[in-house]
Amino acid sequence: MKKVAVLMLVFGLCHSFPETETNDKVCVCAGSNSCCNICSLTSVTQKMGELGEKAANLAEKVTFLETRLQNAEKEILELRSLTGGTPQVAFSAALRESGSGNTGPFTTAIPLQYKKVFSNTGNSYNPSTGIFTAMVSGMYFFRFSMFNNLAPTPSSVVSLMKNNERLTSVWDTSGTDSNDMGSNAVVIALTVGDNVYVQLEPNRVVYDDVMNYNTFSGFLLFPV
Repeated sequence: MKKVAVLMLVFGLCHSFPETETNDKVCVCAGSNSCCNICSLTSVTQKMGELGEKAANLAEKVTFLETRLQNAEKEILELRSLTGGTPQVAFSAALRESGSGNTGPFTTAIPLQYKKVFSNTGNSYNPSTGIFTAMVSGMYFFRFSMFNNLAPTPSSVVSLMKNNERLTSVWDTSGTDSNDMGSNAVVIALTVGDNVYVQLEPNRVVYDDVMNYNTFSGFLLFPV
């Protein structure tokens, strides 16, 4: 309080004397520069006070941002502890979203489009194309099932493909009954960009309905 009173007194003394202006403003106080020096000191003190307030505000903001950063880092560590730091990739889908009937025959081999998606963690499976595209290099597990056509003579052949390579197949082209089904599975290494899909062979058909006999599933075992 004493410092404030002194500053107020000095400030009042400075303004009690008239100023004469030349090219620059010059303070004239009883034939001495001491009063003007005190006035300048007061002005500097005021500006330093303003700068001090701004610095304090900036310090508060920095502290706030540091706290948010620490919280974010903590959340990331918690998520990593839950997932083990391992990318999560898994999907499962069935052939038809609704209705029943045959898919095929076609004159050329085509990827089957499994439209009814049960899960698609990592969004690596595309139901519009039926193709799984690896976004993480690693070892993967894939499984698929097939239900043959409801016809006197079965004519169903599907193959699991990696890019253009046939990995394994399920087929039924003969028999006395008309509604067999089968499945197959593989564990394979994929690199980023590899495609995996189930291919319906030329002039073959598969049947499905709301029971979802035909499925295509896969997941990442571990990255490499």
